[in-house]
Amino acid sequence: MKGFFEGFDFEKELSLKLKAQKKLLAAKNSPTADNNGQYQRWVNPVLTAAHFPLEWRYDLDRKTNPFFMERLGINAVFNSGAIFFNDKVMLVARVESVDRKSFFAVAESDNGVDNFRFTRLVDFHACDGEETNIYDIRLTLHQDGWIYGLFCSESKDKTTSDMSAAVAKAGLVRTKDMTNFERLPNLTTKSPQQRNVVLHPEFVDGKYMFYTRPQDGFIEAGSGGGICTGFCSDINNPVIAEEKLLDPRIYHTITEGKNGAGAVPIKTERGWIHIAHGVRNTAAGLRYVIYVFVTGLENPAKVIASPGGYFIAPEGTERVGDVSNVVFTNGAIVKDGRVYIYYGGSDTRLYVATTTLERLVDYAFNTPADGLISAKNMQERKNLAEKNKKLMR
Repeated sequence: MKGFFEGFDFEKELSLKLKAQKKLLAAKNSPTADNNGQYQRWVNPVLTAAHFPLEWRYDLDRKTNPFFMERLGINAVFNSGAIFFNDKVMLVARVESVDRKSFFAVAESDNGVDNFRFTRLVDFHACDGEETNIYDIRLTLHQDGWIYGLFCSESKDKTTSDMSAAVAKAGLVRTKDMTNFERLPNLTTKSPQQRNVVLHPEFVDGKYMFYTRPQDGFIEAGSGGGICTGFCSDINNPVIAEEKLLDPRIYHTITEGKNGAGAVPIKTERGWIHIAHGVRNTAAGLRYVIYVFVTGLENPAKVIASPGGYFIAPEGTERVGDVSNVVFTNGAIVKDGRVYIYYGGSDTRLYVATTTLERLVDYAFNTPADGLISAKNMQERKNLAEKNKKLMR
């Protein structure tokens, strides 16, 4: 039996790969059979490394690539910002190449659940010569008419010889056409590390409002208390003088280790709905889940509802990947009353879950808050069981 390298045909191999990718991009997605009434998962990931265009990975010139080798390989596609723009669902995905460097690329779909196709790379200059890696962008269509992207700008921590030590800053870009991006100065706060920052979509008292996540170390939150708020007057000089705690980390909850803003908050008649991430440590490492809370319409810096526990936790294939047991969102859109939540699975691929605004509001305001101790949580469950027992007679 002949091996792959015997009788190799460049044109045939190119044709087979193009055909396989065309089939993948045209595949229809479907909702999973099970749901909990809160949201609906979809079976297939919406973006993977295999979705990335061949012409952005392979040199298609037979003279310079006679063995049709992948020259610029892709390791993973995940954690995507999201926006509904020009009647398209647009995702700005984190694309990680095989050398660990991440960059951004735009993928578009008509329906938001399948047939996403990468259309362009996002190109903007580094803020300084120290910026090594960029990732996890959040997209805000702001009241001022610009679309802003907040992302993590990572560089080497030069105060130590530890090769894994890094410094995270909040990078900032803006665009009006989702094609041409203008780099603005990095967000400045008093925190030594800053990432998972989201820009509120409206002015608050005439100022730009940010949801920040101060932390002492690149991985560990340290004295960072949780999700904070901060304000600045000039987006071209984004300096936050003071951060105030909004949604705190709490012992023995899903946010014990860390928590951070996820998607841009969704405006409803009852408040701003936040879809965030919470982290706790386990014997197997950090576990990331997605949770929900609500802030006031008139005062977005005040939490008015906080359903207990997680909203989405990793299941099935979502749990397997480069960083296992992780779901992470930094993008959601609302289209025709339906909410599309895009979330990375184990830092490897991108999934979608859908719900409606009506269901999301019901979940946020009518799900009991965490009682914080077992006795209170047990009493809540006991009360529910007794109520249902009477109803089922």
